[in-house]
Amino acid sequence: MELEELTERVIGCAITVHRTLGPGFLESLYEKAMTIELQNNGLKAEPQKLVPVFYSQECIGEHRLDLLVESQLIVELKAIKTLEDVHFAQVRSYLKACHLKHGLLLNFSTMPLTIKRVIHESE
Repeated sequence: MELEELTERVIGCAITVHRTLGPGFLESLYEKAMTIELQNNGLKAEPQKLVPVFYSQECIGEHRLDLLVESQLIVELKAIKTLEDVHFAQVRSYLKACHLKHGLLLNFSTMPLTIKRVIHESE
């Protein structure tokens, strides 16, 4: 599946979850709902995917992604008043750690749902 088509399908799932639940819940509930919706739409969703973080070729720890979809797209979920620059930097760091280029940053606490694409440019 092409990345653009995958991204559009994930956004469609997020809109469905947001329309159904609305704003006001904890991020963990949106994560569970998104996982169900993605799987119901035939997409492989890995919630809380552990990824190692390396420094000088040594693993210095692990991070948990909110969702990894089809091993290609990182989806970071938020349930906050407003997105800030630090949230975009966070997703770019996750993309770098996973050697991926595309991510989505979704904020379920806003009306309408906030959807931001995040791209990590290779060095």
